[in-house]
This record gives sequence, C-alpha cells and structure tokens, in this order.
Amino acid sequence: MTIVAISPAARPHVHLIDHPLVQHKLTLMRKKEASTNSFRSLLNELSSLMAYEVTRDMATQDVQIETPLEVMQAKMIDGKKLVFVSILRAGNGILDGMLSVVPGARVGHIGLYRDHETLQAVEYYFKMPKEMESRDVVVVDPMLATGNSAVAAITRIKQCKPKSIKFMCLLTAPVGINTLHEAHPDVEIYTAAIDRELNEHGYILPGLGDAGDRIFGTQ
Repeated sequence: MTIVAISPAARPHVHLIDHPLVQHKLTLMRKKEASTNSFRSLLNELSSLMAYEVTRDMATQDVQIETPLEVMQAKMIDGKKLVFVSILRAGNGILDGMLSVVPGARVGHIGLYRDHETLQAVEYYFKMPKEMESRDVVVVDPMLATGNSAVAAITRIKQCKPKSIKFMCLLTAPVGINTLHEAHPDVEIYTAAIDRELNEHGYILPGLGDAGDRIFGTQ
C-alpha cells in the first residue's frame, strides 16, 4: 500500500468541494451495490454541482440586453473560451454534467491507458479544439490515483499553450496530489474527497472501484 502525506506546498492548490449535496451523492456512488445506471446518473449530477465551483472565477463581460422593462448592462460568460478535456475513457462520464452548466464550452479528448506493470500512462489519442492559446482548460477524470495519467495529460495539453489549466476529479489520494503538484505546480486541483491511500495495484482506498468499469458496466 502507498501512504503519502500531502506536502504543505501542495495544499493551497487543492480545492476540496465539501458541499453536502456533493458529499451525499459521492457516498451513494461509493456503495458497491450501486447499479451502472445509478452510478452514471449520480456522476452526472455530481459533476454538474462540481462544475459550479470549478468555474467560480470565470471571467465575465458586460453586454447590453433589453428586459421587458428597459435596456441594461448585464454580465455574461463566453463559454466558447472554455475547454473541458476528458481523459478517456472514464473522463467522458463527467462531461455531460459539466456541459449542462456551460453548454457553450468546447471539448477535447486525450486517450491514455495505464501500463499495469509500470503504472505509467501511455497515450493513444489526442484531439483538441483550435486556438487553444485563448482558452481556459479544465481537465476531467474521475480518479487522481498515482497521478501519472494526469501529469501526462497536462504535459501534452501544455504543448498547445492554453491560457490556464485546472484539474477536476471525484476522488484523489495524497500521492496523486503530490505527483501532480510536483510536475505542474501551477495547476489547481478540484476534488470531492481526498481518500486515505493507494493499494498495491494503484487503486484509491477506500475509493469507489474502477470508475470506468462502473460508468460503462464493464466490471
């Protein structure tokens, strides 16, 4: 088992989303008896709730609109400047909930699989929107375990030179936080829970199992 304390330097970059609704839905997802349909539905709801926190500091601009009574200046965001990047395959389970909050956001995909011998990430697919230099990126993956996939994904995305990058996950563990922070100290992490440790296979404990298998019913 891998037990690692979170380094003090990494803590300011970790945002624990502890809203009661988030924690309630996460608890329901953790239960081993949760069906595929239930797990997928809860993930959609939970990711929508987390999206509000991740996008809290999004820039807005004043636009002129007309209400039924008069003309006024009102604030709007430009969703087209935001990119949600899914780490395949499990990251796709988060996208619908995120897009329900910011439907104008663009979507990128990066395909990675974990080598079960080395636990290192291997890339097999990469597709991003154009003009990434003007866009803010939120990378999504249900689990931040060893941190190797997140580091590989963010390293690759940085080659596109986006304005900013955040990482959002349901669960993480101290070793994943430290790994990501050491490689990319500028990337803030948003998570619903920081669990105890990893087992010998690199899975989070107590965790919720393999998120991809539970989303797509491939257990």
